[in-house]
Amino acid sequence: MRLRILSRFLLFFVVLVGLFLPLFALDGGAVWAQSRASQRFNPDISLNGLFAASYFSEPNHLQFGAHDPNARGFTLQNLELTLSSVVDPFFRAEGHLIFGFDDGESIVEIEEVHMTTLGLPYGLQVMAGQFFTRFGRQNKQHPHAWQFVDQTIINTLMFGGDGLRNLGVQVSALLPLPFYLELIGSVQNARGETALSFLSSSEETFAGRPIVDQAINEGNDLLYMGRLKTSLDFSENTSSVFGTSHLLGSNGTGLDTRTRIHGIDFFIKWKPTLAQNGWPFLLLQGEAMQRSYQAGAALVDDSLIFRKTFKTEGYYIQTLYGFKRQWVAGLRYGSANATDPSDPRTGDRWRISPNLTFYPSEFSKIRFQYNHDQSDDRDDPIHAVFIQYEFTIGAHAAHTF
Repeated sequence: MRLRILSRFLLFFVVLVGLFLPLFALDGGAVWAQSRASQRFNPDISLNGLFAASYFSEPNHLQFGAHDPNARGFTLQNLELTLSSVVDPFFRAEGHLIFGFDDGESIVEIEEVHMTTLGLPYGLQVMAGQFFTRFGRQNKQHPHAWQFVDQTIINTLMFGGDGLRNLGVQVSALLPLPFYLELIGSVQNARGETALSFLSSSEETFAGRPIVDQAINEGNDLLYMGRLKTSLDFSENTSSVFGTSHLLGSNGTGLDTRTRIHGIDFFIKWKPTLAQNGWPFLLLQGEAMQRSYQAGAALVDDSLIFRKTFKTEGYYIQTLYGFKRQWVAGLRYGSANATDPSDPRTGDRWRISPNLTFYPSEFSKIRFQYNHDQSDDRDDPIHAVFIQYEFTIGAHAAHTF
């Protein structure tokens, strides 16, 4: 009962802030004027294309991300059309449409579309619409911003091939402290194929239990996230970001079953004072996550499956070294362990991925990557080789640090 009351209060608070606080913005007009003056086009439009050629030592591979190269030959990983603009003194809006092929047929999908407030007082910002949940570092990134060809093992297990995203409202606050500390909270729908660990899709199963299509009847049926992150400067050449994220929501295997996901992440960047055009540099990034999935009781093939809690945990760590202008070498290691015997993605798994990226300009890149994939249900590892090409045309906003 207390959880229901608290969830309803949080939902009411977030919606109230999102609807009414922009009316009291102190400096929205100034932000709007500056943004208008800096824009040559309205809206900014960009197109990003991401393609890959791949080879796997076995056709039955372990690539489960929706944007991963998933077959021998050529893959259109992502074609993204982005539109963004300042709307008025109070809001900025942006949308991301993605295009692809599904068995040779063209598909169009709304990846993100949301509006964000400008110039709210007290370090507050509100975002509303369809957006990637700001859990950790990898989930919020679009595929063209990845530092490796494919999605990490643990992100795919936790959030599915398309990442965790849905309709909702997010409130962030830059706390008034002598150091950087940001608090982010969001409330989103928990249904559909982009909510794998939660209400997910009625066509899916979890540990042999069918996932039932459930409507959102109360606050407990929504997805709640809290994130806290801080930034530290170890020296004038080394900066860092540390964060912790937490998710709570219902899943579709029962009437009162919950999923909790907890994570920690870090990002450290070194760049010398005399760097030229951003080179050389050294990046170190990592995330660790743990999921507790309460699976409900179910009757399957005249057999009763009892209620049980399944644990999933894993991590990745990666480093990138910009050793020469236009050249970046990377190395990533990822590991995961899950206990859902009906899911081929689960079990003890680990993957090591070295890569090399060449940037002809800031608008294109060519990446070479090798994957060594090992799973406890296979005697031999799977080897994969990728060549990836990316281009960007038009005005595209810079990615957040």
